[in-house]
Amino acid sequence: MKVITTPDPRLRTPSKKVKKITPETHDIIAKMLKASLDWEAKHPHELSAAIAAPQLGINQRIILVRDDLENKDNQSFTAFINPEVTNTEGKTIKDYEGCLSVPFIYGLVPRPSKAKVKALLEDGHEVRLRASGYLARTLLHEIDHLNGILFIDHIKNDKKAFFRMLDDGKIEPMNYDTEIKDNKELFPDD
Repeated sequence: MKVITTPDPRLRTPSKKVKKITPETHDIIAKMLKASLDWEAKHPHELSAAIAAPQLGINQRIILVRDDLENKDNQSFTAFINPEVTNTEGKTIKDYEGCLSVPFIYGLVPRPSKAKVKALLEDGHEVRLRASGYLARTLLHEIDHLNGILFIDHIKNDKKAFFRMLDDGKIEPMNYDTEIKDNKELFPDD
């Protein structure tokens, strides 16, 4: 399966709760893992930190998060089913985010520095996470996907928040007025 990209309307559709973990659920998770690693193999300067089922056009509340967000060689991920943010706290910090479904664009996105999340693991056991820093940001980004929200929605009116990645992996600012503001691929409903 391939990762779908903007302006595909499936990215804007809220996902349905997984009522029961079945072999189909495990199959979806396997497809998500393969798609994430396939994407990463084609993007040498980027890390696939996580993926949400809607990014494959699957309308279910499932996300995968890389176990080590700083090591591209560690290709193990943890699946979270029906993840839910129970609380956010701490200072709001702007940091770079990218997305498999929003090609070549990065943004300085404001997010809380800490998040509490509850979810089910693949075996059905409930977990409660207290995350901070990059892990909190990653979880909030992926849970946004389950609600039909993309990172660009958090910065759509911030002229200085959009960047592009160059072929050498460096990031440069984008021109908001000519490249972002009226871009129907990024903001089809505006």
